Formats: sequence, C-alpha cells, structure tokens
Amino acid sequence: MSLHIFMSAGEASGDMSAAALAEAIRAIVPDVQFEGIGAERMRSAGFRLHSDAHGWSSMGPAAALGKVPGLFLTMWRHAVALRRHSVDVVVLVDFGAFNLRLAKTLRLIGYRGPVVYYFPPGAWMDRYKQAHAVARWTRPLTAFRHQRDYYRWLGLDIAFFGHPLVSLVAPRPPRPPPPSDGGCVALLPGSRRDEVRRHLERLVAAFTVLRARRPRLRGLIAAANAETEELIAQRAFASEALQVVRGAGPALDAADAAWIASGTAVLEAALREVPTVALYVVAPSEIEVGRRMWHGPYITLPNILLGKEVVPELLQDAATPERLATELELLLADPFRQQANMRDLRSGLGAPDALQRCAQFVVAVARAEPPPPSLL
Repeated sequence: MSLHIFMSAGEASGDMSAAALAEAIRAIVPDVQFEGIGAERMRSAGFRLHSDAHGWSSMGPAAALGKVPGLFLTMWRHAVALRRHSVDVVVLVDFGAFNLRLAKTLRLIGYRGPVVYYFPPGAWMDRYKQAHAVARWTRPLTAFRHQRDYYRWLGLDIAFFGHPLVSLVAPRPPRPPPPSDGGCVALLPGSRRDEVRRHLERLVAAFTVLRARRPRLRGLIAAANAETEELIAQRAFASEALQVVRGAGPALDAADAAWIASGTAVLEAALREVPTVALYVVAPSEIEVGRRMWHGPYITLPNILLGKEVVPELLQDAATPERLATELELLLADPFRQQANMRDLRSGLGAPDALQRCAQFVVAVARAEPPPPSLL
C-alpha cells in the first residue's frame, strides 16, 4: 500500500534529517510520495516542495523579526491546503517557531490526520508548556534520551529510538597524527548566512596562524549549500592551500581535525571521530537573550550529552585566531583522548538502526498500525 507524506523542515539540519528519514521510509514503502517544505536535501530526496525554506533560519530574534509576517502567511497557506487535501501523515522536523504553530493551526481548523513531530523543539530547555503543546497537537518522536525522560516525567507520550545520525555516520578508520609541519584541517563556519559572516574570517585567520607553524598545512572550507558556496567565493579565501568543498562530509572525511561552528555538524564530526574545536559568535545584543534561554555549562551537543567538555568551546571574544589555532594544534598532535570520548558518545546515542526504527514508526502511524516499541 502506497503512502502520501508531507514533511516540513525550516533549516539545514532539519532539511538533512527529513531527507534521510524519507530515504529510510522509501526502503519500507518504495512507491511513497513525498511533498512539503524544505530545501536542497529534500528536493534531492524526491520531495515535491511547495515552499523553499532556504534562508528561513536566523541568528537571534532581531534577525528573525522581519521574517515573521511571511512565515505566518506561509504557515496558514499550508495548513489550509492540508485541511483540504489530507495526506497519510504530516511529519514536522524541528524548527519549533514555525512547525509548532503549524501543528496547532492544523488542529484548530479541524485537521484530524496524524501529525508526527520529529526532533521536537525545546530539547535542551525543558519547557513545561511547550512539551504539553507538542504532546497535545502531535505524536512526538525524539532523538534524545533526556527529552524522552522529561516527557515521561510529565506523563506525556513520546517515542525514542536513538539519534538517526548513529545510523548515517560511521567512525572513520583510525589514522595517525599528521606530520608536525603539515596535515589537513576542515573549516565549517555554519549553514546560515549570518553564521558564515561571523565565523569565516576568524577561521581563515586561524588557518593562517596555524599554517605559519605548519608550512605544509592544507585546509578545506565546507560550504553547506549553494548560497554559502557563493558567499565564500565572493570573499576570495580559496587558494592553493585552502580549498572550498560542498558539504560537511567530504571536508570531515579528508581532515585530520576541524574547526566547526556549534550545531549538528559538531555531533557529526564526533561520530566520525574527527578531532574538533567548536566556536560560536553572536552579536552582543543577542548574548543576554541566549543566556535567558539556555543556562547549561556547554553549548555543543557532544559536551551536553556527555556532561563534560570533550570538544573545546571557544565562544565570543575567546574565539580568537590564536586560540583557535592553538587548541586545534593540540588535537593534531594528540587526538586520542578526545576520540575515546567520542566513542562513548556513540554508545549513548541509542541503537545503531535508529533511523530505520524512526522510519518504521512513521509508517506505522501513517497506516494506523501499532508502532514499534520505544527504547527503554
């Protein structure tokens, strides 16, 4: 029996997660039809996109404010269309500012079909009202054990099978440290335009500092999408020693170590066991907003999940080219301790077939069948 599935993703990590989930669903239901809201990854995975979400995500509330009217109209347009032409299941992927409102609006206008929330919002903030809203309007499917535990503590239903990246990203074969005068490093400035603008010059400057110490050092700048690739090209950073490649995967596969803007890419690097230094820089006006939203000691996923600083975090003024170069050089010389912690991270993220189990869950919900049991 074929299926018709609508997915909504609003940023690069969600676009990647939706595309991967779609491929896993297609392995179960080959003639499935996908449509929705997304970007490059989803389009390449065979989605018919009604809205392109490229450029929707923003750094900070000030940057997001101007996008609100357009996103609100887009949300209403899709809610009405889904009410008129129902699909077998709606799958919302992260991007809570948009997707949670879409879920609520669907229910308020009478949509009765199943809605799955894949990567529910607020995973690190334990928001009581938000958790209840997610559970009320959707069937949550989390990638994080601690979010599963929080929902259950509140008496709310939630499914958990592990993080899908465990299924998608294998550890690299062990490699020795590079020669003291060389090596290859990856520069991942982020997927949003604002992230690239804030991080890229610092990373290129850090590469220059490190190359002065290691004259045969090579670098790879990872462009997350076509817009990022064009932005990097405009700044003319590419040279014989520093090249631009499309996507995090090729850059991380070739690198002995990496500088990465905090986000899903840090988790991907950890699962590949690529020695990593994380950075993140926001506008001064956004610092206090961030502090009100997040009170934890770390901001990168591996450190949050392990409860200790495995990946060095250089934030704001601490992310100087000299500090970035020094921290990465230490990892180039001795990557083994960090890599051992990265192996512990993998074992704590759930079953190795997590993505396949998530796909089975979505198919079961779409077909009104009993879903597979969650991990205990």
